[in-house]
Amino acid sequence: MVRALQISFFDWNIVPGQVSEFVGLNNYVRTIHDPLFWLSLKNTVMYAAVTVSGQLLFGLLVALILDHVSRGRVFFRTVYYLPVVTSWVVVSLLFKYLFNASPSGLVNYFLVDILHVLSTHIPWLNEPKTAFVAIYCLGIWKGVGWTMVIFLAALQSIPEEYHDAASIDGASGWQIIRHITLPLLVPTMILVMIMLTIGAFQAYIQVALITGGGPLHRTEVLLSYMYERAFRDREFGYAAAISYVLIGLVFLISQVQLRLLKSEPMY
Repeated sequence: MVRALQISFFDWNIVPGQVSEFVGLNNYVRTIHDPLFWLSLKNTVMYAAVTVSGQLLFGLLVALILDHVSRGRVFFRTVYYLPVVTSWVVVSLLFKYLFNASPSGLVNYFLVDILHVLSTHIPWLNEPKTAFVAIYCLGIWKGVGWTMVIFLAALQSIPEEYHDAASIDGASGWQIIRHITLPLLVPTMILVMIMLTIGAFQAYIQVALITGGGPLHRTEVLLSYMYERAFRDREFGYAAAISYVLIGLVFLISQVQLRLLKSEPMY
């Protein structure tokens, strides 16, 4: 990290024997005027907002269902957790096939030929908006299992007496979840949100393998853009500066979320 910080202050030359010019904060100032950097940042923030929200929602939903399942809980927990331990490379290539623009793409096949929801095949990965559908779906699907396990552990730590007392008072199932379960899960939700947000800002493999940042950089995220600058354009100093901007952003977001974690529970 110290070496990367040093490189960020230079127009770094990797050729042995060549002098790297010291440019001070120019690489950091350049990010302010770089439209592709802002586009990558916006895409990264959107990716974090959509996938973190989706993983929290579906993970909590699955955990609530499994918490009330007495038979086969281990089996279903294993099934939902399998995507978590599956290689990012494998599932990225799988989703690239699923969202293939040709009739052989499984998503197009179901929507057009089976369900007849659409009249023509959609070139999912050739347009920025539809390409992000595939990337978002992959991010949510792969993370639901991990979120589910954390929420399930938190649910099982809630004393059963709370639910019994509410039932005796005549509370419905939804009222118990709304006024007892969810408030007690708030600290866990914030902790999970912090972890997921940090992970979302490190998204790279799925973008690199599904769209490669295209078309025309429209699906670039910060890490893919940083990789392009470093290893395609040989701008190692600028790429190092982008990496430190990313570290600063993740640190700031984490601090805000930690303050929420330290606040009083909402019950």
